[in-house]
Amino acid sequence: MASLESLIGLVNRIQRACTVLGDHGGEGMSLWEALPSVAVVGGQSSGKSSVLESIVGRDFLPRGSGIVTRRPLVLQLHKLDKGQTEYAEFLHAPRKKFTDFAAVRREISDETDRITGKSKQISNIPIHLSIYSPNVVNLTLIDLPGMTKVAVEGQHESIVEDIDNMVRSYVEKPNCIILAISPANQDIATSDAIKLAKQVDPSGERTFGVLTKLDLMDKGTNALDVLEGRSLRLQHPWVGIVNRSQADINRNVDMVAARRREQEYFESSPDYGHLANKMGSEYLAKLLSKHLEVVIRQRIPSIIALINKTIDELESELDRLGRPIGVDAGAQLYTILEMCRAFDRVFREHLDGGRAGGDRIYLVFDNQLPAALKKLPFDRHLSLQNVRKVVSEADGYQPHLIAPEQGYRRLIDGSLSFFKGPAEASVDAVHFVLKELVRKSIAETQELKRFPTLQSDIAAAANEALERFRDDSRKTVLRLVEMESSYLTVEFFRKLPMEPEKGGPTPNTAPTSDRYSENHLRRIGSNVSAYIGMVCDTLKHSIPKAVVYCQVREAKRSLLNYFYTQIGKREKKQLGAMLDEDPQLMEKREGIAKKLKLYKSARDEIDSVAWK
Repeated sequence: MASLESLIGLVNRIQRACTVLGDHGGEGMSLWEALPSVAVVGGQSSGKSSVLESIVGRDFLPRGSGIVTRRPLVLQLHKLDKGQTEYAEFLHAPRKKFTDFAAVRREISDETDRITGKSKQISNIPIHLSIYSPNVVNLTLIDLPGMTKVAVEGQHESIVEDIDNMVRSYVEKPNCIILAISPANQDIATSDAIKLAKQVDPSGERTFGVLTKLDLMDKGTNALDVLEGRSLRLQHPWVGIVNRSQADINRNVDMVAARRREQEYFESSPDYGHLANKMGSEYLAKLLSKHLEVVIRQRIPSIIALINKTIDELESELDRLGRPIGVDAGAQLYTILEMCRAFDRVFREHLDGGRAGGDRIYLVFDNQLPAALKKLPFDRHLSLQNVRKVVSEADGYQPHLIAPEQGYRRLIDGSLSFFKGPAEASVDAVHFVLKELVRKSIAETQELKRFPTLQSDIAAAANEALERFRDDSRKTVLRLVEMESSYLTVEFFRKLPMEPEKGGPTPNTAPTSDRYSENHLRRIGSNVSAYIGMVCDTLKHSIPKAVVYCQVREAKRSLLNYFYTQIGKREKKQLGAMLDEDPQLMEKREGIAKKLKLYKSARDEIDSVAWK
């Protein structure tokens, strides 16, 4: 089996890497949460800071009255070989090594103020600090704000509940070991830390009780009932701690000397002498490390399962984002063509009904075009007054002999010209739908998300092609209208009923003096209207056919053809510029790749040391 140091040291390194990569929260359980850590819990002024400093062997935490710890401090201890120089690093300042621990204290205060301001408020955004030293054991400790019962001036009324919720968010996790700090000079029954621990860990498997300030108890009293488990039994034995006095802190008494004096206190104490080998901060640190070893070994199967599951998820995410592309021109051109084909597939799915949007083209023909045709002003154009005007003007000074041929033609030409508007509007409406489908298809093509420049190039090329298709379609539908004007269907007029007008001669034989009778003019208007109706029915079907043939069919068949010919001529530098990835996506892929490397490394390391 692996040694205690190698297992816990490995866990610490993995947790540190998780912290750097930001993998310490989110949906589900992260690797950081799966690995055990120790949360230090206690009321204000219970001696939490002194316990932490005793374990570390350094005076590095801010001190003062009231709430001093206003943000969680995730403290990772990394044991170095003897003779190596100890130093500290903050996650928010990763390139800076602190060898002066007074500077560490100032940095904690400054970083706390950066989020909370110089106030008495709290924040759940943690500060991450790593300390590398030959004088520590490998541990991850989380220093949490001291629990309080009332808000003081300058604090929100909700601060009591806020602190309680923050502390619970850590200690409720099943892999969190609870270090419950209680001062010996207060009734243990009122201990906030023990009360909370019993709520979240009723079995007591995760709770270690620490009794501080033993040297400050009233003369003639002691804490043996607690330490020996008679007044309050825990599953794990209580550990007593003697903190440095305020005078020691003021004189900057060396922590090594303070640890020695703490041990001397227990060894020479008539009350606690028989427990001396199980008391003190050094013993507490070793006890926690030994317990962590047991916990880690128990959790190895579940940790490995979590790692394997996460590796699979990260691999899938990398596949979705796309793997890094080659640097040679051939690989770049291949990638561009693959991206274009992926876009083209999505675009066709929209047109063919696999995705929403293509149905809007049908609505143009089924609703918009018929509605526009119905609104054409034929009633006004073929009104009795206008028919009279057009027919009269068409003959000039020569009256028509049989039928007003020129009048008919001018009325028909004028009516047919109205069809140009709906025809062009149909072309433009379909063009708008196709442009929108290009935009949607680019947005929905997952492979393209990583290349914003290529997205823009494809969009520009596709829209340019759509403009060409629109021009061709507009010319075609206008030709359809013009063809109706250029050659009229003579059989239509020959088949019109030639009933005699009541009270006068038939239209075809009307004398010149009667050619402008109202009945005669109404018959002309009615005949033209019937002919226009026939043409309207024809165009209602032929315009959609022309639009689909010239625009939709061409968009499906050759939307990017011209683009393909252009990129085939481009040099490597130009192709590389087209594959300039979205910086955010590159950063995301890089982060996932680093996490993947971390998880694979963690799996290999755990496999290599766990069962030696």
